[in-house]
Amino acid sequence: MLSDLTRTERLRLVKFVCSFAWADLEINDAERDFVHDLIRRLDLDLDEDETMDVEGWLTFPPPPEEVDPMDIPVAHRQVFLDTMLALVASDGELAEAETESFNLLSQLVR
Repeated sequence: MLSDLTRTERLRLVKFVCSFAWADLEINDAERDFVHDLIRRLDLDLDEDETMDVEGWLTFPPPPEEVDPMDIPVAHRQVFLDTMLALVASDGELAEAETESFNLLSQLVR
């Protein structure tokens, strides 16, 4: 459940979502809107630096070494997977790269 995440874990989730949105090498408006809505649902009051980080992740993907699936706490892995699945569904299109990325993430964290 999203409310069980600490502030640090919530920011990590946003970073993972941004990274995952880049699976098909572009971020569309629906995905961008999903990220901004997620921040609201997480009740994250981002400071200026955090806002710049998120906007940066929506412009260029976070470096792979900063989004290691093994860094996701075991207790929260299902929340991360559910959120990634919601992101994929957000634009109404299922790109092959998104499916492959989701399947890989799912295998890595289970």
